[in-house]
Amino acid sequence: MQPITDDVWQKDITVIPTLSKTELHARWERLEGAKPPNIPIDLLRRLYAQRVREHAYGGIPGWVLAEFDRVLLESRKPREKKRVDSVRRSLSAGTRLVREWNGKTISVEVRQEGYLYADRLYGSLSEIARVVTGTHWSGPRFFGIKRRG
Repeated sequence: MQPITDDVWQKDITVIPTLSKTELHARWERLEGAKPPNIPIDLLRRLYAQRVREHAYGGIPGWVLAEFDRVLLESRKPREKKRVDSVRRSLSAGTRLVREWNGKTISVEVRQEGYLYADRLYGSLSEIARVVTGTHWSGPRFFGIKRRG
């Protein structure tokens, strides 16, 4: 890895768009001490420019890398189950909702884990209403479920 000064990196950055693939690979190897990643040349040019700046001014701060790691770990955790919507809470599992729409009978079974319609489990009545009608509907309104109170 060669040390980079302000005037060197600024000159280096300006010529990057004109470098051939071979020249870019050679510069990468000089800078990083390893072969460049096998990525498209346009992406490699951007990455090389970033690496030149990092060598000139320092890399990504440790606290940023730690935050990346934290977010990555968080994203890999199993997600908590969605809260049960108020409509499903008010209906017992096994309840069947029936509605006629354009001459077709729509029958939905309320289950503990969601709503069963056409052999598929849905998370909300609104999803089913959207599938049936092709437009956005309030699921409870579509199936004629009144609010309490």
